Formats: sequence, structure tokens, C-alpha cells
Amino acid sequence: MSRHLANLLLLSAGAIWGAGFVAQSTAMESIGPFLFVGLRFLVAALVLAPFAWRESRAADKPVSPAHWKGFGMIGVTLFLAMALQQLGLTITNVTNSGFLTGLYVVFVPFITLLALGQKPHPVIWPAVAMTFVGIWMLAGGNLGALNRGDLLTIGCAFMYAVQVILVGRYVEPSGRPLTLSFVQFALAAVLGLGTGLGLEAVDPAAVSGALPEILYAGVVATGLAFTLQVIGQRYTTAPQAAIFLSTESLFAALFAAILLGERVPLLGYAGGLLIFAAILLAELGPMRRPRPTA
Repeated sequence: MSRHLANLLLLSAGAIWGAGFVAQSTAMESIGPFLFVGLRFLVAALVLAPFAWRESRAADKPVSPAHWKGFGMIGVTLFLAMALQQLGLTITNVTNSGFLTGLYVVFVPFITLLALGQKPHPVIWPAVAMTFVGIWMLAGGNLGALNRGDLLTIGCAFMYAVQVILVGRYVEPSGRPLTLSFVQFALAAVLGLGTGLGLEAVDPAAVSGALPEILYAGVVATGLAFTLQVIGQRYTTAPQAAIFLSTESLFAALFAAILLGERVPLLGYAGGLLIFAAILLAELGPMRRPRPTA
């Protein structure tokens, strides 16, 4: 496969994820946020189940108890992240949600510093400054204008950062990436459905009305998009992959404007682009290698 085609696959994954924000938002017109989270991950778990089973059949040794525990922690953090994002979308708009969710890239180095004692790359500090300025601009030049949905989405980005760190800790030692994914999807489905059935009204007709969004989020945004990412990254460089995948936030704003008619002030769009630039800096900056001395 050529690098151009691989980059096109990665760009498609970013577009699919961006459109996923619109699906998540419109689904709230029919069902509650927790029920949507549970159904989304139930579909994703069912799609992934045969592949995880095949991986288990081919494995040389069983998953250790410590790794099962780690998989469980990853599933809980994934549920918390998605629940916060979904709750936030009931209050804030898709554009803000798309840009603010990407802050997990900036949060990861700080969490690793506090939890693991690993110092962040120097480029993280200007990325953080750019992030705060971008949030200020996204709020219209007044941080007091950030609504509860924006704050919930920032909490979602923090939990996504924790989930990314946990995945990095357990996926390689366990040697079971598909099993890990299945467990986190299945556990997030159980937690979402349990919370939704306990707190939200369940109407079969409403669930049927949200079925296109549920299937898109579960099959397309989770199953297909992650597959495109894996295939594309085999034939291109990591910096290029990061650039194309990070367009998720830009596509979220684009689809929100086209499909939902969202209109954000010019200062807000400028703030979103500044956050996007900070995300790219946090992703790509540490990949630059210093030139060897003579």
C-alpha cells in the first residue's frame, strides 16, 4: 500500500470520529446519555468478540490475574470518559466537545509526571499555555462563559488520558490487544446499561429511533475507524499518522456546522484551532530527534 493511500485511510478515520460527535449529540433527542453509552459499547463488544476469541485460541498462555485486573480498570476509565463526554453533549455544542476532548493529549504527560515521575518533553509547556488560551477563546474571551457541559468534557479528556496510560501499561505485557479491547468495551457496556436502566426511562420506540446513531457509534466509529487506523499506521510515519488522526476535532466542527447548523463566533473557532495546534505540538514535538553533534 502506498503512503498516500495509508494517509487517506487515516484521514477517513479522523472524519469518522468527527462525525461520531454529531451522532452522539443527535442520539440524545431519543434516549438518555448512559443508555446510549451502554448500547454503543454493547454493539462494539459484539463486533469484536469473534476476533478476541480467535486471538485467545491462538495465544500460548492464558491472561494473568494481574492483567485481567488491568483490563477491568481500563474498562472503568473508558466508561467514565465516555459518560462524561455524553453528559457534556447534552449541554455544550458539538464543536466545543470535539476540541475539548482532544485535550487528553496534553493531559497525558502531566499524569505520567505525577503518577510515574516521568518528566514531560519541554514542548509540553508551550502546548499547555496554548491550550489555556484556546479554551479562553473558545469561551468567547470569558472563562465564566464555560458551561457545565464544557467542564464535563474537560473531565472526559482527563479520564481518556488515564485510559491511554493504562492501555500503554497493559497491552504490551499481556500480548492481547483484542482481548483488552473486548473487555473494556464489554465492561463499559455493562456499566452504561446498568446506570441507564437505573436512572433513565427506557422506551423501546425511542431506542429504535436512535438505532442509526447507536450502530454508527458502535460499528463504524469504533470497529471500522480503529481498523483503518491500524492498517494506515503500518504504511506511514507516526508523525504523519498523528496529524491525520488529530483532524477528528476539525471534522467535528465541520460536521456540526453542516449537519446541525452550529454557528460558533470567530473567536471561538480561532480558539479551537489554537487547541488543535497545541494537540499537534504535544503529539509531534516529542518525536523530533535532536541533531547529532559533530
